[in-house]
Formats: sequence, structure tokens, C-alpha cells
Amino acid sequence: MKILGCIIAGGNSTRMGRDKALTLWRGQTLISHVAERLAPQVDQLVINANGNSERFAFLKLTVIADVITTRTPLAGLHAALKFANTHGFDAVLSAPCDTPILPFDLRERLQGDGAAIATSAQQAHYLTGFWPVALVQLFKHPQRRVMDFAVSAKAREVLWQFDNIDPFTNLNTPEDLETFDLAEASQHAAFKDLNEI
Repeated sequence: MKILGCIIAGGNSTRMGRDKALTLWRGQTLISHVAERLAPQVDQLVINANGNSERFAFLKLTVIADVITTRTPLAGLHAALKFANTHGFDAVLSAPCDTPILPFDLRERLQGDGAAIATSAQQAHYLTGFWPVALVQLFKHPQRRVMDFAVSAKAREVLWQFDNIDPFTNLNTPEDLETFDLAEASQHAAFKDLNEI
């Protein structure tokens, strides 16, 4: 099965106050962290984003813009499915640009019979999903949210368990970045203490 990976970065980043995808965390942009985790799991990785695509040139990835004008994450998923369908892919593995510690087993666990989405801590992560290209036909009927699309696609929910930090954590605001850094630091300190025992 040929899988297209797509990082959804087409939002307005209003809560971050600047381009969220290009916000630095641990010396790299958020989108770079996502790309490093998603690229090994797919046959080709692309970015869905609007505006000047040259801002992502450093990643050396194809950038695809929204085709429909709703300017929502669902428009990004539609663009990815359209691109995949046109270029001979069987499915899309999607993830948002603000989840820098995505699991490395997304494809392994989500790929299967039909659509699937990741869940953790009693929360569905509708934009982190596996979508067969035939689902592009669902866009003949207007839908507003990825959640609605997932329901229409009869997406399976695949649960991830975690000990300390949710691997699907979204960093939407400067405060999220700070809190996430503190949580990561605490976890690393705990591991260090255990190793010294």
C-alpha cells in the first residue's frame, strides 16, 4: 500500500500569534519535529499550507494549498486526499503541524480496513488519521469539521496509552510551549533519577 503523509499547516495560528508551524521548540520548528516523525512512516511526505509556500523551502517538501475555500483543517485533508488520488497513492496519513512528539507507530497502528483516527486520554484526535483515497468522494456532500468527516468515513478509533505526556499534545499558544517544556523537563529529570538509583 502506497501512503501519502500530509502535515496539515493551513490554519491561521491566531492563538499562537505567529505562524505556528514555524514556531521554535527545542531548537527546531514545530513542523520540523512533525516531519521527522512522520516521514519514516510514509512513501512521500507533503505539507498542506496556504500563502507563500517558500517559507517551508528548508524542509524540501511539496506544499499543497487548500482547494476548497472553507479554510479549516477539513480543507487541508481534502487537499491531501485530492493530491493522493491524483498521484497514485492508496491512502493519506495526516497529522497537524503542532504535535512535535507524534508516535512513530502511527502507520503501523492506524493502517487497516478503512479510515482510522488516533485517540488518547479519552480524546479523539480527528486530524491524526488514516484515510483511504476513495473517501475524497465524501466531499460531494458539504461538511464543516474533520469530526463530521470521520463519522461519515466510519473511522475506527485507535487508542494510545501513555505514562506521562500525551504524544498527541497540541501546542497552540505560547503558554502551551512553556507548559510543555516544563512537563518534558520533569519527565527527563525523573528518568535521570531512576537511572542513578
